[in-house]
Amino acid sequence: MVGEPVLVLAATGGQGRAVTEALLDRGAAVRALVRDPGRATARALAGQGVEVVAGSLSDRDSLAAAMRGAAGVFAFTTPFEAGPEAEVDQGRSILAAATQERVPHLVFSSVAGADQDSGVPHFESKARIEAALAAGDVPYTVLGPTYFFDNALGGAERIRDGVLDLPLPPDRPLQQLARPDLGAFAADVLLRPAAYVGQRIELAGDSPTPAQMAAALGTALGREVRHEQVPLTAIGDPDMRAMWTFLNGSGYRVDIPALRGAHPEIRWTGFADWARRTWATTAR
Repeated sequence: MVGEPVLVLAATGGQGRAVTEALLDRGAAVRALVRDPGRATARALAGQGVEVVAGSLSDRDSLAAAMRGAAGVFAFTTPFEAGPEAEVDQGRSILAAATQERVPHLVFSSVAGADQDSGVPHFESKARIEAALAAGDVPYTVLGPTYFFDNALGGAERIRDGVLDLPLPPDRPLQQLARPDLGAFAADVLLRPAAYVGQRIELAGDSPTPAQMAAALGTALGREVRHEQVPLTAIGDPDMRAMWTFLNGSGYRVDIPALRGAHPEIRWTGFADWARRTWATTAR
């Protein structure tokens, strides 16, 4: 496949890497916005034939320059560096640049539940960006991923010691997603925009309970892993405490069977498969 490049913002991050890989697998031309083209991760992208450009999610001029001539844009924002207000500012900068450059299609990675008045700060900031998109003139699609399987890797040491810490009851399902599945879905949206423009699509590939997650991790590691329920009061970060309060309450609402049925082209990785393929090598 040849043609105008698809721009991926924050291309060396977890989501950006997944989208870039999926686009390359589909034969698409890819342009990647990164903070530092000299970093090893950025040089690796260049080695794969990606056009790497320097820029910042908060710098409208660099965003506009990167968007110039792009067939579509995968947009990502984050509150985890400077807070939710800074994330909203990133969204405004992205939308202003996309409007200026008349981007034909903007795919925004939000979060599942952002439309539920969740009270979670980093959900609410994304909801504000979604509202700005809906009020603007740029053709867009919103993707709402749920909890990523990879988040379990943050507790790798404890899991290797036989404990999975999660602030959920052992029998409470948690809808989750593999990053490569997000990448594959986003690539399809970017390469077939007419089928998706104007839609908001939430994504999940599995909904294991903490007990099932612990069992799958134990199988992958070849040892017993047990789930330990962390009290919500023990979570120091207010944003994370709000998120886990939400997940203990109404939580994500993805109709996983309907999603799988509508998109059989996506592999939809299950948690146990992810654990077998990923954990045994990643968690050592």
